Amino acid sequence: MKNLKYILIAISLVAMSCNNAVNDSKDISENNAEESKRNVISDMSIYNLPSHWTTQDGAGIELKELEGKVLAMVMIYTSCQAACPRLVADMRNIEKQIPNDKKDDVQYVFVSIDPETDTPERLKAFAKENQMEDDKWLFLRGSEEDTREFAAVLAVNYKQISPIDFSHSNIISVFNQGGELVHQQEGLGVDNKETIQAIIELAR
Repeated sequence: MKNLKYILIAISLVAMSCNNAVNDSKDISENNAEESKRNVISDMSIYNLPSHWTTQDGAGIELKELEGKVLAMVMIYTSCQAACPRLVADMRNIEKQIPNDKKDDVQYVFVSIDPETDTPERLKAFAKENQMEDDKWLFLRGSEEDTREFAAVLAVNYKQISPIDFSHSNIISVFNQGGELVHQQEGLGVDNKETIQAIIELAR
């Protein structure tokens, strides 16, 4: 009788162990499926673009390396004396109004429309001049072809009107963590309440 009791206890323990293993396997599978779902890039994502860029630190980067962050992005050129300083001020104003618990999930990106002039050294100096040396501020330059292609994606029009001047659209764009465009703010010094709200809702 005593042996039968021990046998029943052993069978129960084995059953519990198998059940736990099944549950653990199920949890792992569900987590992997969820992770895979998050890692799928949609057809509307800028991370599909094959463009290559250089940062203000001289490092090469592809846009898909920014995946997982909310992006606030604007196209400027560093020698601009009119619109661009105001766009920079707008970006700084937006950043200031993002709650502290959301700040780490947001990347602020400036893409140069004048890659010939805006070398990494110039972008680095511009970042320093504007007190934007933290990692949250990213400055990019690319080839003329990649810059044109990216401007088309953002619906940003620009044209060189003199050796040092460009006319260009004044648009701040917000992308979700998967690189999909979700909001745009057009104009200078406009009310950026909707832009800030879009970033807050996206940021984790």
